[in-house]
Amino acid sequence: MLEDLKFDNSFVRELPGDPDPSNQRRQVLGACYSRVMPTPVAGPRLLAYSREVAELLGLSAAECESQEFADIFSGNRVTSEMLPFAACYGGHQFGSWAGQLGDGRAISLGEVVNARGGRWELQLKGAGPTPYSRTADGRAVIRSSVREFLCSEAMHHLGVPTTRALSLVATGEDVVRDMFYDGRPQAEPGAVVCRVAPSFLRFGNFEILAARGDHQLLKALADYTIATHFSELGAPSGDSYLRWFEEVCRRTTIMIAHWMRVGFVHGVMNTDNMSILGLTIDYGPYGWLEDYDPDWTPNTTDAGGRRYRYAYQPMIALWNLSRFGGALLPLIDATQEMEGILNASAASLEAEQSRVLAAKCGLRVDAGNDGLVDDLPAILRLAETDMTIFFRSLADVDASPDTSGRASHTNDASDAQLIAPLVDAYYAPDQLDADSRAKTAAWLRRYIARLVQEGVPPDVRRARMNAVNPKYVLRNYLAQLAIDKAEQGDASMVNELLEVLRTPYAEQLGREVFAAKRPEWARHRPGCSMLSCSS
Repeated sequence: MLEDLKFDNSFVRELPGDPDPSNQRRQVLGACYSRVMPTPVAGPRLLAYSREVAELLGLSAAECESQEFADIFSGNRVTSEMLPFAACYGGHQFGSWAGQLGDGRAISLGEVVNARGGRWELQLKGAGPTPYSRTADGRAVIRSSVREFLCSEAMHHLGVPTTRALSLVATGEDVVRDMFYDGRPQAEPGAVVCRVAPSFLRFGNFEILAARGDHQLLKALADYTIATHFSELGAPSGDSYLRWFEEVCRRTTIMIAHWMRVGFVHGVMNTDNMSILGLTIDYGPYGWLEDYDPDWTPNTTDAGGRRYRYAYQPMIALWNLSRFGGALLPLIDATQEMEGILNASAASLEAEQSRVLAAKCGLRVDAGNDGLVDDLPAILRLAETDMTIFFRSLADVDASPDTSGRASHTNDASDAQLIAPLVDAYYAPDQLDADSRAKTAAWLRRYIARLVQEGVPPDVRRARMNAVNPKYVLRNYLAQLAIDKAEQGDASMVNELLEVLRTPYAEQLGREVFAAKRPEWARHRPGCSMLSCSS
């Protein structure tokens, strides 16, 4: 039963909390968290849940589909073992220090320990105000909650390090939001997502303590983090702090390389949105790169400077890591060593991006660089090209050798014949003028020659490429269609998308519509192109 979930609330037990029990907006000093209860809602109703996350927690389908489940994971009921809290943290937002931020609309119920000894923090997003809510109401709307729920699980099944989502519960109440920040607020249906992760600690949890000069609490939080989540590093010490920083850098670079692989743009890579565990966290105004535009950002707030655009994400990750490293300087008297780790991380991330792009093309990652992979982004920009469909279609390019074992047969093929397998990836094939067709075909001839040279059987190459190039991603317009229905009380498309996204690399008979490129009507529709931070 849900009452039998085993909690071990180490974060609350081992670290100091806010001595003020009131739920008043304020600066919280000398504490890592504030105890706060969720605010009950009028009519909690389950819209969807992840069976995989439920299994992690030891919950059955019957339990998840019960009203008790909806009551607990909307915040209407707190069991005796839960110790709800909101965390205190700060952060750099759009490159500037923002001071105290904290969990303004997220309340953690506690840490569940499952049958295998795994530790999972359960956090309700949209469960009401906390001392960190500033001027907001602590609530969330269905549109942002559907996006967070679906993308958390979609990213997991894509193989991207991420926080997870257990449930999506409608609250039966409206929430007023000014979606475009244009002075026209509207009432929208509310919802609560239960997010799940080993920890929701972020860079900002450490930054706020360093900024306030609270080095004793900074050390306590670092020691707790290492002992609980990085125990393989040994007892806390100057050396283990340094190795911990190196591990956070390693995990973060791996995460970013995966983002680039699948075309994900986070949209708001502030340091308070960077997980200490190297997990994708805080799904706000994110987007999927549909037409390949390295300068695209999904966040309307970022539209001017494009700080968080797709191509800039690796650089921002390194900038954020340097801010995290700066917060650790009171604990680590090794500035030169930390700079060396950051430099190594930059080199590692660059190498990983090259490796990932080579793998997406089905090429040996250890082969010499003849410029083939480096030239591909320019080819993708010759016309409006759907990134996901292009790489999936690239696996179908005929690279079988001729009778002499060479690729010379490609010289006899016309440019149109060479490009034909890729045509579905173009939003407007007529954009490929004669010069663009010639450049694309020339690249394909080089590509095919390289494939023949490497000698991997075509079926093996195709399988390898299809294992790293998804057919199904959470396209912005698909999420919006699911939101439209959910706002009317129909969660059928939310659950259908959840099912499709469970196997994103597989050919799913009868579900090809979910792999189609963005329709023209969605080009500029709100929610399908760019989004605001409004929740």
